[in-house]
Amino acid sequence: MLADRRVLVVEDDPTVREVAVSYLEAAGFIVGSTGDGFAALSELERIAPDLVVLDRMLPGIDGAELCRRIRATTTVPIIMLTAMGSTEDRISGLEAGADDYLTKPFSPRELVLRVQSILRRSVNELTPEAAFELGEFSLDPSARIITKGGEELALSVREFDLFSFLLKYPRQAFSREQLLRSVWHWEFGDLSTVTVTVRRVREKIEADPTNPTILVTVWGVGYRLAVG
Repeated sequence: MLADRRVLVVEDDPTVREVAVSYLEAAGFIVGSTGDGFAALSELERIAPDLVVLDRMLPGIDGAELCRRIRATTTVPIIMLTAMGSTEDRISGLEAGADDYLTKPFSPRELVLRVQSILRRSVNELTPEAAFELGEFSLDPSARIITKGGEELALSVREFDLFSFLLKYPRQAFSREQLLRSVWHWEFGDLSTVTVTVRRVREKIEADPTNPTILVTVWGVGYRLAVG
């Protein structure tokens, strides 16, 4: 169930913060909030949220740096709020470890839907799937665990979703558009979202991420998992 899930909203604009909090609370979430990046670190420890809604621009410490600090200790899902039309902000947020993003101004209802969607996946409210092995990788979809050579990979929600999808279809090439639809369930969006997440997964599975041999680029098409 999602009703008792805790969400931390980190947004310095009091109006945006108030609206986000009210809509999330109306959806049944337990919501904490702050308008300061340093205060957010304390709140993170205090309430142990199941998801963080994080503004890209914050006083004291910016959202991308805060995202990196959060990612250093936890894989809690993060939705980044970015300036409308700023591709650079979106990419920097994704590279810092965000799982998703919304551009301002955004619909509060869409925020609630994004939060619900990510939390459903992170707590595995989907139909249980059987675990299986592929080469040196082992995938347990129900526990949301992927291991490499017996060691668990520290993957964020979107990194897990992407890599687990590719593990189910080894040696099959997918375009970024196909991955955006199949993994993110978006009919349209910034394709750099896929590019950045692939880069982050490579950093965790490849011996040399700059010369990948597992998650390879298929030029003119997209990406393919070269195992199995």
